[in-house]
Amino acid sequence: MTTTTYSRDPHASDFVARLAAWRAAAGRFPLSVLELGMRIAVGATFFKSGMNKAQSFDTAIELFREEYRLPLLPPEIAAYLGTAVELAAPVLLVFGLFARFGAAALLAMTLTIQFLVYPGNWPEHLMWGSILAYVVSRGPGALSIDRIVAFNLFGRA
Repeated sequence: MTTTTYSRDPHASDFVARLAAWRAAAGRFPLSVLELGMRIAVGATFFKSGMNKAQSFDTAIELFREEYRLPLLPPEIAAYLGTAVELAAPVLLVFGLFARFGAAALLAMTLTIQFLVYPGNWPEHLMWGSILAYVVSRGPGALSIDRIVAFNLFGRA
């Protein structure tokens, strides 16, 4: 019986070592910066939409009447509510002030958009929903007013 011995490729182990070093360095990147970036990305998207509706509110009402067609609310009320949420909740989310409340409002809006208005845009809604669900379940992170308030009131973050 013959035993075959394989020698390791020095380039392969060098690559694995570099990959492990890169992974370790990436693991030291502050999670709070990623959380802030996620909050800004989703918040900016909704805030821009709210600003567009507020700049031409008659067009916003027409949009709710002709395109969105929400089944339970008259277009005028839906336009006012939608615009208010799109202007207020992103500010709460980005600054991290009552961020879970703001994220929950935007998550409810995202689910409404997904199931009642634009079901074909599910990849975009999945991204927004995932980020918003993260904030609802875990909080806004260290770079937030909520964290400062929690630390000052309760002595913990």
